[in-house]
Amino acid sequence: MTATLVSVVLSLFSAVAYAAAAVGQERLASRTSGPNSGTGSDSGTGTLRLLASGAWWSSVGLNAGAALLHVVALKYGPLTVVQPLGALTLVAAVPLGARLAGRRVTANEWRGTAYTLAGLAAILVMASGSAPDEILSLPEALVVAAATAALIGLLSRPGARPGLRHATASGFASGVASALTQTVTVAATDRSGRVLSIQVIGVALLVAAFAAGGLLLAQTAYRGGLGAPLAVVTLANPVAAAAIGLALLGERLRGGAAGVLLALAGAGLAAWGVVVLSRTTSERPAPVDAPGPLHAPDAVGAVDEEHPVAAVLALESSTASAEPALLPRPPGPGQLTPL
Repeated sequence: MTATLVSVVLSLFSAVAYAAAAVGQERLASRTSGPNSGTGSDSGTGTLRLLASGAWWSSVGLNAGAALLHVVALKYGPLTVVQPLGALTLVAAVPLGARLAGRRVTANEWRGTAYTLAGLAAILVMASGSAPDEILSLPEALVVAAATAALIGLLSRPGARPGLRHATASGFASGVASALTQTVTVAATDRSGRVLSIQVIGVALLVAAFAAGGLLLAQTAYRGGLGAPLAVVTLANPVAAAAIGLALLGERLRGGAAGVLLALAGAGLAAWGVVVLSRTTSERPAPVDAPGPLHAPDAVGAVDEEHPVAAVLALESSTASAEPALLPRPPGPGQLTPL
């Protein structure tokens, strides 16, 4: 088994774990968000509630396991191979969401999955390479970290559409964390120097900071739903990592100019597939027997055609229709009245 194949297999398992973690995070975020969830003490209370939740720590554990698989994959494969496979996170989330919803995967979801897989296949064909051997120097890692931190600060400023901006910042943070992780992994295992050198320790601290920041930014982004934020995270992550790999680590694409064009076409196709999978529709089926207000749909039935993954995940216990109260029936013929 070649090093590239090992990295691909590990990336597949990592994507499934990340998908399960994202689904869990979105469900927790939907439960803790509310009309005042983003202000004052309500936000702090929501955070404390998350930290006290076993489900939250389960999602953290899934993220940690996925990250470990990702680290090992980065040992055997270049960034231009491993990072685009992160798009499989959304592909894996589709059947998970359908399973939770108790329904079949729709034709639109199959179409988006096919686009994503075809685009990733084109990228893998042109970007396949040997195990990585070049790493970022400590000055290069510090420059990358400073530039990324400034960009994250810019994206995190108050303003419109905070979910998508936080998702973009999360994707950049995770992509840079992966590039720095590869530096730590290769430097610590090549046996050319001390395992705990200043370079390894310094870059490892940067990895911890960006990985934690990416996780918290993703949790914030998922407050508005899983669809569009997860798509943005999925796309921004490989963009950041591939830019570092091509610009600083000497990674190349096969086939010269034709290979670059094919890889770009594959990236565009995969991006379109991610957008198709994450698209949220506003169409809701009209009730078939609605002659009057007595037959209006309840809160659960009204939310039917949302994001393919988040359709059922957005449901909270508070949105279920209340059980009708049991009222005493008026006396009528043949009925006994109370004494």
